[in-house]
Amino acid sequence: MSALGCYIVDAIVFEHRSPATLARDHGISRSWIYRLLQRFKEGGYASLEPRSRRPRSCSHQTGADIVANVLKLRDELTSAGHDAGPQTILYHLARQSRGGPSAATIWRILKRNGLITAQPHKRPRSSFIRFVAKLPNETWQLDSTPWQLADGTPVEILNLLDDHSRIGLASTCFLTVKALDVVRVFRTASNTFGLPASLLSDNAAVFTGRSRRGKVALESELESLGIIFKHSTPYHPQTCGKVERFHQTLKRFLKKQPPAATLQELQPQLRVFLDYYNNHRPHRSLNRQTPMAVFDTKVKAKPVANTEAIDHRVRRDKIDRFGKVTLRYLGKLRHIPVGEAHKNRRVRLFVAGPHVRIVTEDGELIRELSIDPKRDYQPLRGRWPVHNVLQQVSSMS
Repeated sequence: MSALGCYIVDAIVFEHRSPATLARDHGISRSWIYRLLQRFKEGGYASLEPRSRRPRSCSHQTGADIVANVLKLRDELTSAGHDAGPQTILYHLARQSRGGPSAATIWRILKRNGLITAQPHKRPRSSFIRFVAKLPNETWQLDSTPWQLADGTPVEILNLLDDHSRIGLASTCFLTVKALDVVRVFRTASNTFGLPASLLSDNAAVFTGRSRRGKVALESELESLGIIFKHSTPYHPQTCGKVERFHQTLKRFLKKQPPAATLQELQPQLRVFLDYYNNHRPHRSLNRQTPMAVFDTKVKAKPVANTEAIDHRVRRDKIDRFGKVTLRYLGKLRHIPVGEAHKNRRVRLFVAGPHVRIVTEDGELIRELSIDPKRDYQPLRGRWPVHNVLQQVSSMS
């Protein structure tokens, strides 16, 4: 109740003071005083409460049916674990009918219904330096992210994303991602979408053996195909920001699904998400287009022919007491026998892809072979120099 209003009414009704005098003394209009007296006569002191100035009607107000559609669509998207912002709701409304409110109107509807959460001020987008590939398949981004099954068992999800179109190329779950798993996922994606010109990943051990001065299976695979392999700066996930954001969108979806008890239950959920993400979800950075639409309508980049793709290296080693040397090939340690007659000798291994030549310090070739990638322990049979065979025979007699 207005204290000034009660004072004015009491002064006129009970003290019989002049409205003109009260208006002059308190700097208010006489018309307001007369309106106040009229309201008092109609409803007593309760009618002196301040009243809303909102108009009784608004000719351009959003219709109740549109508001209901916006709120319904917001609830459906949120329940399914999808993005449900004004731009996404506008995209889906436009697909349902030709007309519809603007994104700003949708934002006001959500705000009015308490569905917009205030966020602290963030760094302006203009301050970021964005790197975007110019064509589909120019650069793929690769990364894995942790997840849990229904019983709390930790698993890993390997995601592969196209930098330009943002299309999800693969999303596959494993108990633990191994080097050969990465190659299999890459081959499956490349069979469907074509080979990329380059691939970007972080420095995880399954992606690169650089820290161990070796190579993993993925590196050898990309070299053989002429694909450039790039790695992000250590402890700087922003370099692979697109696939990191993909992880976030995927996990929001998975949290709304029934918890998967096994990998066999989790993988179908990943396929459902990929279908929605690629074909039905508008992407803000793509001018509200879907990733599949962008990927299909543009020319694809291709890997540059690389005549130096074969792994060439020279490795110094010592033959062990069992007459064997070891060599890392395609991410695995291979054991190569050369004969006990050469135990404890210093040798050099000349490697050209799978082809290996083992030479002593004084230049003697004691074994030459092509590594069988299916075997960790290479067989004794293979290409041997004639003089080496005679040495083996003489040592056995």
